[in-house]
Amino acid sequence: MNDLAENNLIRFKNISRKKDGIFANFKVNGLHGGVNFSASISVDISAAEVHAGDVLEKIIENCAQIGIKEFKKADFQFEGMVSI
Repeated sequence: MNDLAENNLIRFKNISRKKDGIFANFKVNGLHGGVNFSASISVDISAAEVHAGDVLEKIIENCAQIGIKEFKKADFQFEGMVSI
């Protein structure tokens, strides 16, 4: 379970266009360290060094690699909880 991509936990949802740019959206579901989690990841395609004219598979692959890298190093905390 260390490699999220090998366990098919990250699924491509769609490409969306917003005022800020064009985003590739992914859904993450899984179990890691005894914790079930679910998350959504949106990656700006300009951050992946691709543009709207590229092949869709290339856009999805590059954005997924960035999303996985950033998701793994994310630091999560509970909203409203300062200390337990």
